[in-house]
Amino acid sequence: MIKKHELTTEHYKKLTGVLGRRYVKEDVESPFDFIHIAKKGINANVIKNVRVHFELTTEMMAGLLNISVPTLYRWIKSNKNLEINYSIKLFEIADLFLYGIEVFEEKETFFKWLNLPNTALGGLKPIELIELPDGVSKVRDIIGRIEHGVYS
Repeated sequence: MIKKHELTTEHYKKLTGVLGRRYVKEDVESPFDFIHIAKKGINANVIKNVRVHFELTTEMMAGLLNISVPTLYRWIKSNKNLEINYSIKLFEIADLFLYGIEVFEEKETFFKWLNLPNTALGGLKPIELIELPDGVSKVRDIIGRIEHGVYS
């Protein structure tokens, strides 16, 4: 029997892989590690890694971070470290997407769900909430309900 801790450890190993071990050298074992790592600063190229891994357009990635496309390009080109809030947001988005794919068991199915109006979210599409403050946690809650068989 696989223990929940082993699943969590595997999930965070995947997350570190998505972000890029080159840029996130510390082990991630909980969402609180996002904060500790973000305080040190993570390189903006992590944005590119997340975008490529989840096959997102540049426009979609910029929208999720609530920034303009030129700003996104400028950050990556300058090889700068992201501000703490953007670093944490990026961790949360990548973590949410991995969790959603785990629950839905297919990337395509999860991304279709993200783009459908959801009654539990007041008719909004889950993707529309992600860029908003606390939106990631609201979408994560709905995915958790789905994981446990509660209609959402």
